[in-house]
Amino acid sequence: MALKPRFSASPQEQRWLQAARDFARRALPAHEGPGGPEPPALDAVLRCLRSAGGGDLPLGYSFISISDLQHQQCVPCCSHLTWSTNEFKEWAHEGQGASPTQSALPRAYLILVGYLTNRRQKNEEELVDGCLYVKDNTGIIPCELLHLELEWLETLFLFPSWSYIPQTDQSAAGYLEILVDPVPVNLPKEVPHRIPVPYPASAAALLTSRVSCNKISKLTVAGELARLGPLLCIHHKTFFFLFLECFMSAVRVPVLVQKPNQLAWHRILQLGHKYTITGLSMSSLKKSGQRVFVTGVSSCLLPYCVEQVREQPLDRVWQGKSTQSSSLETAEQLSDSLDLGTEEERPRSTKESKIISYVGTVTKILDVQAGLFLLDDKVCLCLAYQQLLNAARGLRPGACVELINVHVLEKPLVSFPFIVFGACLSSTVVLKSFSRLSTPYQPPALSGNLYLQLLFRYNLGMPSYLWLVSLLEMFEERFSCFFGRRRLLLRSTHQNPGAAENFLVPLLQAVVPDRGETRDIYTEILAEIHQCPLQKYLTLNPPCQAPSLSAVCRLAEQKSWEGFSPSQLLSPVEAQHMGTQELNRRLTWSYCTLSAENFQPRLILLGVLRVSSRSSSLQLQDNRSTLPCVICHKDGSPFAHTALIGSLLQVQSFQLIVERFLQTDFPSWEHLENLEHVREKKSSVYVQFYFEDVQVLHAAEGRIHKVLKSGNSSSLRKKGDGSLTSKLETPEAKMIKLEDAKPDTHRNEKCEGGQSSTRGTSCVSRLFLVTQKEGLMLRNYQLPREEDGEGQELQSSFQATVLWLDRPWLWSHPQETGNLAKLEETVCDAEEGMTRQEALLLFMGKSLRWFPFLHLDGLYHFIVPCCSDLEVFDKLCFPPVPAKFLSRSSCPLCLPVQDTWHLQHETQICLTERQLAARAILTGMDQRISSIPEVLSDSFTGSLVSFFGEIVERTLCASPKNEKPSVTVGLQKQKGSLLTSDHSVKLSVSVASGSPVVIDIYIAAAYLRHLRGLLPGAKILFQNLERRISRFHNVYCTYIASSCVSIIALPASHLPFPSSPAGEASPPSLVFLSSLQPHLQNLPQARILCHLSCVLTLSLQWVCSLCSNIFREGRCTRHSPPCRSHTGVRQASARVLVEDGTGEALVLCRNRHVAAMLGLSLLDWEALQSCVQSRGSVTIQHGEATGTGCVEEPEDLIACYLRSLCRSPLICRPILLDFSLDRKPSRILQPVPLQLRNFRCGEVEFVSQVGPRPSLLCLNVEEVKQGTLNYLNGERIRRTSSHC
Repeated sequence: MALKPRFSASPQEQRWLQAARDFARRALPAHEGPGGPEPPALDAVLRCLRSAGGGDLPLGYSFISISDLQHQQCVPCCSHLTWSTNEFKEWAHEGQGASPTQSALPRAYLILVGYLTNRRQKNEEELVDGCLYVKDNTGIIPCELLHLELEWLETLFLFPSWSYIPQTDQSAAGYLEILVDPVPVNLPKEVPHRIPVPYPASAAALLTSRVSCNKISKLTVAGELARLGPLLCIHHKTFFFLFLECFMSAVRVPVLVQKPNQLAWHRILQLGHKYTITGLSMSSLKKSGQRVFVTGVSSCLLPYCVEQVREQPLDRVWQGKSTQSSSLETAEQLSDSLDLGTEEERPRSTKESKIISYVGTVTKILDVQAGLFLLDDKVCLCLAYQQLLNAARGLRPGACVELINVHVLEKPLVSFPFIVFGACLSSTVVLKSFSRLSTPYQPPALSGNLYLQLLFRYNLGMPSYLWLVSLLEMFEERFSCFFGRRRLLLRSTHQNPGAAENFLVPLLQAVVPDRGETRDIYTEILAEIHQCPLQKYLTLNPPCQAPSLSAVCRLAEQKSWEGFSPSQLLSPVEAQHMGTQELNRRLTWSYCTLSAENFQPRLILLGVLRVSSRSSSLQLQDNRSTLPCVICHKDGSPFAHTALIGSLLQVQSFQLIVERFLQTDFPSWEHLENLEHVREKKSSVYVQFYFEDVQVLHAAEGRIHKVLKSGNSSSLRKKGDGSLTSKLETPEAKMIKLEDAKPDTHRNEKCEGGQSSTRGTSCVSRLFLVTQKEGLMLRNYQLPREEDGEGQELQSSFQATVLWLDRPWLWSHPQETGNLAKLEETVCDAEEGMTRQEALLLFMGKSLRWFPFLHLDGLYHFIVPCCSDLEVFDKLCFPPVPAKFLSRSSCPLCLPVQDTWHLQHETQICLTERQLAARAILTGMDQRISSIPEVLSDSFTGSLVSFFGEIVERTLCASPKNEKPSVTVGLQKQKGSLLTSDHSVKLSVSVASGSPVVIDIYIAAAYLRHLRGLLPGAKILFQNLERRISRFHNVYCTYIASSCVSIIALPASHLPFPSSPAGEASPPSLVFLSSLQPHLQNLPQARILCHLSCVLTLSLQWVCSLCSNIFREGRCTRHSPPCRSHTGVRQASARVLVEDGTGEALVLCRNRHVAAMLGLSLLDWEALQSCVQSRGSVTIQHGEATGTGCVEEPEDLIACYLRSLCRSPLICRPILLDFSLDRKPSRILQPVPLQLRNFRCGEVEFVSQVGPRPSLLCLNVEEVKQGTLNYLNGERIRRTSSHC
């Protein structure tokens, strides 16, 4: 029956009492005690409430059940039943001193009543794990107390002051912090009577004696608690050690507590207090043989009271038989299960940590999963080598902790900013006070904690562990928004390791190649001389780094500009003869190649593979930035793995390319060191690597392994039995979000990686073969559905010609489209004859994302999601031009590719010659790959050419004046191209490295935005270039609308830094002049041993660097309009006649080669140039015979000197000449027949037929010594006789 009030209750009190009765009926049912029914719980609760409130009921408070607290309270709160408002404000204000940026806990007016217990139900079984809980009839919740008495367990309490801390994940429940001792509703239990005990000094003698453990009976030990080990749970077994010290001496005895009902002792025990433990037996550890006391089922923990104990002599301890067998077996099994490892101590100088005690306040949780907490904003507490204290409950910012016997490690990791306090198994961490701040609870993972798994698996020391933590934090921050934290970190098992584990394990194996000795936790806890993994350490300099992509770009740009000088880009010998315009143009565009080893520590690239429809390029992406990438296969096959989209990639071997763009106004080469003339610096970064160097850490849908196992390339080839060897990918991996985010998109949307809604719905697919692909550029496509096409801007697009290989197919699920048997049948049928169904695919808008995946001779599927119409492809087709202008049968229909369609690459096929011929007839284009010598040949007749080649040199030059501005100029204006439209790029391409056969390819600057990777040393497949012939009969190619390039191989990775043209060219071959005429195009660079007959013309001049007029006496001579330039450039040219006995040739020499031809030393040449500077120019001209007229004035001493020098017999000497054909001679030589000429040798005159003199361009001149001359002449005679 309820207590009767002493006076009539008010209506408010009646309503409050009714709510209290409802609460008690629901949450506090009647409790049956051992002596019969106990008083109703509500009466006792009300009695406690009146006692706490001075006789009044707290009508401003309301009862709350455990279930309501967990489900209704979403933010941290506290309740103080007996406090006034001022007391609460003072308490909250004091708490905010620990962290001024955090708010204090808000106050809630709630009454909490429940049973305090150490048991909970799990899977219908009672579980005792050392944690404490508050429970009522509606639920159970974990709790933390600063003080606990053993008799409090299973007792009903009123909690006057408590805090509720929910988890950061609001879907899970939080826990309670009991701020003051709870008030028991019922009377406490009685204390036992007098107990006989031996003290630790006597008990220690038992542990060191040779008496068998079986001869020692149960005993009780009393002493002062000197050390309390951490609560450990290993292999689902929970235990801890405590050490009792003798009252009179420093003798300690270890006690192992492992019975489930005794784990709560860990909460009760307090260092320095005196205790009595009953029912102990002695056990010997299996491996070490060390003896410890072990609690039994009947053991009790009692506070030590001298009046209630009496000392027991040791000779009575081992009387009678022992019941130790079961406890001993448990201890031995435990010894087997607790073998952990420690990092092998390397033979290097190490530091030894200090051991201290410390009291501090938690100011920040650095990483709760890793067990890292910041104390007092200056030291880091690491609890990973223990297990987290009570699952880190209570360790919130603002909480006060006491650390006893922790290790101090100074600078364990170079990049770690704090001193580290490491708690080992001999350390004690005590929570002294709870936080008063409103911060949620971040629970550590109870299972699958990758931090601790790798820590113990590889026996990491503190430096290695902190490096591991930094890598995992980086990994989670960058990629959890794509895949979710749980999929990256927590789903890590040996059978199915997660992405983070795939990334970290090879790195840890390299850092810790051998685990060394195992970690003996018994020695660590029990040994008199302390040994643990934290005792010695070595400061770790991380061997590698994996920064964010934005940081990678920043580091690459910084390194490319470090120590950069424009003079590095030009040879001083060439630069001193350049005018201002040419000089600054040559500085406009350069590049720098960086590898992983160029960074310290070594760089590792991590990113999710994406493809952008705006830039039509592959990208690596993380949570903040993107990095464009170029991917190749080592066997030369194109990269087309659409299944990789959305996968997390790791690349350790790569080339970071930094394209540098300068705007300069250098007057001359002498000012290159003055950086004031650099007006603007910009850069662009991308990466290129081989697919074989990629490790897939996390596949988009877990199906990428088939692609990886298929080898370097995925080509479809026939086996002996006629079957096809290729494993196909399923489109399920492509149903993720392929687009990178819009510039103004929120970051969470940018990281989105969810699947499309097409999963599980019907779709239509169709198989096709790519026969031609054109480049990406602005085109004036106007779809026929558009009512008015006028005034619309050009749009970026590309097109591809394809052959349909089968009819459309309807599938109930996208996974079914990858039907290998059907594909084999379709491709085999194609051998009988190409289908005549041809289409021109138009890619615009979001479908531009397929540009880097679409390649010639590739076999693909188009998948139309959420569609069941088999005529979807035919309905969208339209003729490219009106039918009245061109019959429909003569041109393929155009099919605009829709944004929602998915492209699935199946394989690359190798067509037979018959199939290639059939395809050429259908497409009207011959896709044959020619060679560079064939393209250069005069007999070549094609206008569009395709060939393989290696880039020898990349040069930025002015666009030809006779070319009209391209419509693609608007592209670079819209997209902010870093090169202006008046530039073009000349690529000098050879057959292979060192080959003298070179062809030039010109590409307009507006196209370069989509053509990454065109670097010296790269091997490229050029397709559908336009072959042209200049007015000098030189063959070159230009990149046009139908052109396309594919990178076959990347430049060699051993190029110096900064990059230079790949490979060292072999010495030119030695030839005869008579052999040049038939091979003008095939041998543009060679060497001859010849005789210098005479100097025909010689010109030395100083020209203005701006306008190229004569520069005399420090100023330009131009008057209309006047030129104010004060910078001159010296230039020299000479035309000489050489012969080698088989023919003659005219050789054009420029600048430094003129001095070599004249045989002048460097000092003489500089003096001559200085004399010419005052005159502006000096020119010498004469014929082949002595006595021909000269144009210089007789009194000009410099001209007289040069004329005498040119006519001197010392000039006529044998030389070794490296040359190339002069591809732009002063006059175009027309083909002429052989002519008769007279030659005289002494008294004898000869008549011989000679051809026209070829024009050569001097590349190098070497003087020939007598020994070299004899050797070369012998070689010439030998080669001549072998051909006779």
